[in-house]
Amino acid sequence: MRSNFTQLYLHCVWATWDRLPLITPDIQKVIYAAIIRQCEQLGCTAIAVGGIEDHVHLLTGFPSTLAVADLVKQVKGSSCHLITHEIKPGEFFKWQGSYGAFTVSHDAIDKVADYIRNQAIHHRQKSTISTWELTPK
Repeated sequence: MRSNFTQLYLHCVWATWDRLPLITPDIQKVIYAAIIRQCEQLGCTAIAVGGIEDHVHLLTGFPSTLAVADLVKQVKGSSCHLITHEIKPGEFFKWQGSYGAFTVSHDAIDKVADYIRNQAIHHRQKSTISTWELTPK
């Protein structure tokens, strides 16, 4: 083999500051688009983005040259900056400093992506997967 081959997939979850319901319907799609855009700029493939009013999930394929902490820092930072400086300047919006990150096998991508895309349903029906919802409250 003359070149490296990697298939790295990561499921990240992070919350709004103090779990406040800051991801309102009017900005949810904007936040998700900003997350996808930043992933692309980092050389990642955003597979699924979803969440509810107080947290976000991201499933991404990422290069071996990118540290998990750098990925999350850049994605959170760029989306927060967009909201606080362009979309709703002067209004409070902030992510918690912490996050959860889970590696995902290639065989589990569809299951995790479906879970992320259907966050509102899972929370409404109380059918969440507790280990995938681990973020400080």
